[in-house]
Amino acid sequence: MDAYKIGDYEKFDRLKTRKIQENLIDWYKKNHRKLPWRETKNPYYIWISEVMLQQTRVDTVIPYFLRFIDKFSNIESLSNADEEVVLKMWEGLGYYSRARNLHRGAKVIIKEYDGKMPDTLKEIKKIPGIGPYTAGAILSIAYNEAVPAVDGNVMRVFSRLFYIKEDIGENNTKKEMEKIGQMVVSKENPSFFNQGLMELGALICTPTSPKCVACPLFMECTGRKLMIQETLPIKKKKIKVKLVEMELAVVYKDEKILIMKRPTEGLLANLWALPSIEREKNMEEGESIRLELEENYGMTIKNKKYLFEKQHIFTHRKWKMKVYSFELIRDEKIDYPEIQWISLQEIKKYAFPTAFMKVLKNVKKQEK
Repeated sequence: MDAYKIGDYEKFDRLKTRKIQENLIDWYKKNHRKLPWRETKNPYYIWISEVMLQQTRVDTVIPYFLRFIDKFSNIESLSNADEEVVLKMWEGLGYYSRARNLHRGAKVIIKEYDGKMPDTLKEIKKIPGIGPYTAGAILSIAYNEAVPAVDGNVMRVFSRLFYIKEDIGENNTKKEMEKIGQMVVSKENPSFFNQGLMELGALICTPTSPKCVACPLFMECTGRKLMIQETLPIKKKKIKVKLVEMELAVVYKDEKILIMKRPTEGLLANLWALPSIEREKNMEEGESIRLELEENYGMTIKNKKYLFEKQHIFTHRKWKMKVYSFELIRDEKIDYPEIQWISLQEIKKYAFPTAFMKVLKNVKKQEK
């Protein structure tokens, strides 16, 4: 049985889309959890709940949702609130940009839409923080519009149901999944259909150990028929590259510069390097490395001078390195780290990681 390729929509008729809709909606009516935002069709409440549920567990969201709508009972009250008050009500949920977008969005709705949540896809996506999924959830649940609401849970269901092997982490796949959602969404009851997909992904079609025998789409699921449901969806792991602002020092003692031995464990372990430190965010540029030299190397230095900036990408992080030069006035004997004073010509005698070699080569060029 072949996998369905993204865009191969004509095959959906053979998957008995109508049966999928009917079975899912019937299952949802009988089995869905009783959650406070499901007891209403108020688009404002649905908006708040969907934003809170992003990257947050349902059990965690419930008390926050109830407190939030008690404090800000409508869009106008949220719009008129001070941002600090909104953030305080959000305290503990994390990802505070979500709260700021809600606040900004409420102001836009008051100003541009007379306080009424837009009921068309084109207009609702103009609200800050409302993307395709949140838009689909609001429109289908509050306004009964046949608009798909495709999040990670739904993409997992689709990948198994239709045996889709494309990487769901790719933007193109996400967009195509939304097209699939548009094709299969119930025109008669998009609210229960979309919520049914969400609930199915949360309770039955889980990332690991899916409860296939309890699934209302058991007979229609291609992944289950092939017994590969637990290998889907395909999602290649992508390592997030963290940007780290580093400050490096070229300390001169007559014609020599200071180098130090890095720790025996951790990044660039046991290699020689220039003194370096991650910049303190609230500190003036160049001051973090100056204090490092004075406090941890026991040095008295002068003539701080900014030289240049270099970047280096590791597997999991990116260093943005700002390099400063100093002149030594006085130093003390220290036990750690191990240090050496060398000429630029002696660099080749020591094992330096690539990141520091980039810097040292540039230092040599400037001296020439």
